[in-house]
Amino acid sequence: MPVEFIGYVGNQNQSEIIAPSGPALDLSFVETSAKLQENAGFDRTLFAFHSTSPESILVAQHAASVAERLGLMIAHRPGFNAPTILARQLATLDHLTKGRVAVHVITGGSDIELQADGDFTTKAERYARTSEYLDIVRAEWSETKPFDYEGRFYRARGALSAIKPYRASGIPIYFGGSSPEAIAVAGKHADIYALWGETYEQVRESIEAVRAAAAPFGRSPRFSLSLRPILADSEEAAWARADQILARATALQEQTGYKRAAEIPNEGSRRLLAAAAQGTRLDKRLWTGIAALSGAKGNSTSLVGTPDQVADAMLDYYRLGISTFLIRGFDPLRDAYEYGRDLLPRVRALVAHEEQLAKAA
Repeated sequence: MPVEFIGYVGNQNQSEIIAPSGPALDLSFVETSAKLQENAGFDRTLFAFHSTSPESILVAQHAASVAERLGLMIAHRPGFNAPTILARQLATLDHLTKGRVAVHVITGGSDIELQADGDFTTKAERYARTSEYLDIVRAEWSETKPFDYEGRFYRARGALSAIKPYRASGIPIYFGGSSPEAIAVAGKHADIYALWGETYEQVRESIEAVRAAAAPFGRSPRFSLSLRPILADSEEAAWARADQILARATALQEQTGYKRAAEIPNEGSRRLLAAAAQGTRLDKRLWTGIAALSGAKGNSTSLVGTPDQVADAMLDYYRLGISTFLIRGFDPLRDAYEYGRDLLPRVRALVAHEEQLAKAA
């Protein structure tokens, strides 16, 4: 099972330790970040979606024009585009980029954020809508004759897309969400199910749940893990860097917007906080400091250590069934460069050795 690395291209140079400044869409930063990750050896990179952010498909299209080999993972929230139109948009971009498109479907766990875009559905309704949405998207990509669809949220009559994905294998659908409703939709639709950086036990539990949900559909999804690696030449220096990151993130909470909310709206964040409640350092080198501070707003747990130590911990996750790692740093450009130089080659070498042992067994 080959390993895939996904980076992250933000709209500006911002993180828990870097307060946002300048335009909401900093083209120079987007271009530099995309080129850097392409040269660092990332397979593809994520373009995020939020109710206040620049439009992810358009940003990804621009990045693809300057990084001509880098794959795209475009975050998309169902419910605001017609699924037939979204299917054609992605298929068109897939042709323009010669097969580099993937979509990361994020249904949305926060009612407050969704309401900013005029969506007042409940979480259960949103996941039911997402399932119908992806039914139609897949049909647009696969059907060769006009088709009809009759659902609770969507109807289509005589739908047909003249443009299909660039590759016969199609456009990969990554899917996130940890609630029971999300797991059910993931079982039916996810090509790659995306987890945040949980403990070994939690990851094992999530993989088993998604595989069970996928079995009735005869599907075998792959699995992705999101992490924020913190590297240094020695373990002591790496933990010191983690402490510095936590101190700076704490000092900048008001400016960065990563202040912990009174109510945690989504199950994924609650799972990370449950891990953080067990301690700051878990398993071999999983660090929960930023998750605890921020209320686990997104990808917020780290593996801390030397490149060899972090690569070894990532191999543990690979052995559990993780074949994709979505990694981004707290200092976006510097960390992406160091991951490409020091971490990605080590993990790839460990996985290749693991595969050789498996073939020889």
